[in-house]
Amino acid sequence: MFGRRYHLFNLSGFAVSIDASWFLLAILIVWSLATSVFPVYYRGLAPGVYWAMGVAGAIGLFLSIVIHEFFHSVVARRYGLPMKGITLFIFGGVAEMTEEPPSAKVEFRMAIAGPLASFGIAAVCYVLALGAARLASVPASAVLAYLALLNVALAIFNLIPAFPLDGGRVLRSLLWSRWKNLRRATRVAARIGSGFGALLIVAGVVSVLFGDVIQGIWWFLIGLFVRGAASSSYQQVLLRRALEGEPVSRFMTTQPVSVPSTASIRDLVENFIYRYHFKLFPVTDDGRLVGCISTRQVKTIPQSEWEQRTVASVMDQCSPGSMVTPETDAIHAMALMQRSGASRLIVARDGTLVGVIALKDLLDFLALKIELEDGRAATARTPAPGGR
Repeated sequence: MFGRRYHLFNLSGFAVSIDASWFLLAILIVWSLATSVFPVYYRGLAPGVYWAMGVAGAIGLFLSIVIHEFFHSVVARRYGLPMKGITLFIFGGVAEMTEEPPSAKVEFRMAIAGPLASFGIAAVCYVLALGAARLASVPASAVLAYLALLNVALAIFNLIPAFPLDGGRVLRSLLWSRWKNLRRATRVAARIGSGFGALLIVAGVVSVLFGDVIQGIWWFLIGLFVRGAASSSYQQVLLRRALEGEPVSRFMTTQPVSVPSTASIRDLVENFIYRYHFKLFPVTDDGRLVGCISTRQVKTIPQSEWEQRTVASVMDQCSPGSMVTPETDAIHAMALMQRSGASRLIVARDGTLVGVIALKDLLDFLALKIELEDGRAATARTPAPGGR
């Protein structure tokens, strides 16, 4: 979902980051407010004042989105859900969860917390705008009134019952509570979200045809994002349901490729990295796991030293983020891969290498399981010959 991101600060234990794409949004907002919005509704101010108001409006939007996502995160943490943090990107912000909510009630409370926060921000900004107006501070009153209106719009848009918007998650929680089936509830909510995304795409095309190019492009891009997010969210639910309760030992490769600590760096590159195309290798001595070595570490060694340097001189201890036990639940292994960005995890027990689990193996199992279950469901729906 995200490109390059920059960590800004921590808020009550949550890491707040900004995606590089958000800088484009900030520039567009400042430019739009300073040249089109505020000059139209508040005439007679100096150009520098309009630009300052535009910057204040963009900062206010940033803080509004952070608070919106922060309330999602606080509720999630209250119910023990692990959160990676809060990231702002060009289409808004997201509180990053690595697990699904444990129940429909938790889903509902998490989903509704964000819009309620936005309505609360709108109320506060409206009261402050009235106070600024009484003090005859036109710039402050204008920016606060804009933020009040913006947060109301943000809350209403997020309450649209189109997954993965907050309203779509509220809908999913209600369907989940009624049907007692998260997969079915997610499928219905995701289809509505996909349809809503298609509607936004059509609206964007129509806007462009009628001359409103900027607005049309935004609707088009948001529609694409909503459709993609709805589809990927449903796939994540399928993956979690398919892997839940399955131990890593069921999917791991029991004869993994490992590198001896005495091998030279050139041997590692020529006979392991170029041959197997892995970025991370376990290092073993007589079956004992003594460390890990990655392509990132190899890149720090000049090629002129590849013959003389050994793997033992470069390797590090395997980090907890790259290692699991055979009994680890596969869904937890998947979450660990998501948090670390790794595509392979080392499986070890009592210091002995017993296998390697790859993301590809988990995805292949998911595809096969879905194919078999969908085929079984289709067979169950097909009436027998001569039946009614």
